[in-house]
Amino acid sequence: MNETLATLFTAFLYLLIAAVVVRSLMSWFPVSPTNPFNRLLYQITEPILAPVRRLLPRTGMIDFSAMLVIILLYVMIVAVDQARSA
Repeated sequence: MNETLATLFTAFLYLLIAAVVVRSLMSWFPVSPTNPFNRLLYQITEPILAPVRRLLPRTGMIDFSAMLVIILLYVMIVAVDQARSA
């Protein structure tokens, strides 16, 4: 596997993890939906979170989709690292 491509893809996955974490933390605070940063985070993370949210059973007020997405993204990082070293 190309080292540069693997590094860029890993960095991209870490940025996605950071975006999901920031979006989850922002959900605890009253933030205007018209806030440009909030809209950008929504546009980046919703295509990843929405399918997972549909698959998971409803658990009341707690949304486990972000946690599952973070775990899946981390598994992808580990897979890329293993492919890089192979």
